[in-house]
Amino acid sequence: MPVFDGSIFIHSTAVVDGGALIGNGTRIWHFCHVMSGARIGRECMLGQGVFVADGAILGDRVRVQNNVSIYGGVEIEDQVFLGPSCVLTNVKNPRAEVSRRDRFERTLLCHGATIGANATIVCGVTVGRYAFVGAGAVVTHDVDDYALVVGTPARRVAWVSERGCRLPEPDEDGVMRCPESGEGYLLVDGQVSRMVMA
Repeated sequence: MPVFDGSIFIHSTAVVDGGALIGNGTRIWHFCHVMSGARIGRECMLGQGVFVADGAILGDRVRVQNNVSIYGGVEIEDQVFLGPSCVLTNVKNPRAEVSRRDRFERTLLCHGATIGANATIVCGVTVGRYAFVGAGAVVTHDVDDYALVVGTPARRVAWVSERGCRLPEPDEDGVMRCPESGEGYLLVDGQVSRMVMA
């Protein structure tokens, strides 16, 4: 039978070690393992076969699809989406016979970012706010806010809105408008920001 602890749902096949911190409203599905020392925020969803290590940090409303491992040194801010079987690493030069547990590199996935299915995020990088990493991409360098990156190694091919839509070229006022929401975005000195309406 599934386990309910207040508003937390833990499937009966999941293993949650003592000492893991889990926020209200979080759902942990089939065959997950959450280690002691992991921190998971409110209203997160961990799909089938997800592993969260000691020292991993997830913010609120993070969605982790099936077969994703989140290792120590990885920090995920609020509302990040991790696609099925994406890969997050924490050591650049691993060797089976050399322990580097004291040298995990920090990987930061910022608020609202999306990591596509089967994408790989090499440790030590930051994926910016609302950035979108395409399926199968290999990210070896930092990704700017609102950037759409694809390929191996990943490179920016466009900008995206907070709704995940590709932004068109700027209009006569220099504004890129989300085709879904109509919200405006400005590109200034190579950085995109959402316009705030007064």
